[in-house]
Amino acid sequence: MSGVTSENKRTVETYLNGFRKNDHAQILSCLTDDIEWTVFGGFHLTGKEAYDAAIEGPGFVPPPRLEVVRMVEEDDVVMAELTGTVMRETGEPMRMSMAEVFRMRDGRICERRAWVIELKRNEYV
Repeated sequence: MSGVTSENKRTVETYLNGFRKNDHAQILSCLTDDIEWTVFGGFHLTGKEAYDAAIEGPGFVPPPRLEVVRMVEEDDVVMAELTGTVMRETGEPMRMSMAEVFRMRDGRICERRAWVIELKRNEYV
């Protein structure tokens, strides 16, 4: 197995680092202009302007802490399993487990599909 990281994985890592810093310019630089973002059970949006407006979710204080559990790639798709914590505006942390599917085009993310599960008791529930 080689230690070389693909351009697509590097883009996703740069994107995630942008979220970790709440750096809108860094996040948006990883996206195509026609980006689609779906958070299942939450919302669907299209375009960089809408994406930019949704980076900080309502009721939360950025930036989130995000840890990559694993990342795999096939063709133009990068999939990442993540764990994370974000502070609520009330001061309480929200712990979560996430599955993210990033569809890539020319080294940028053109579609993000996310499943976010809030963890209330432990790392599984």
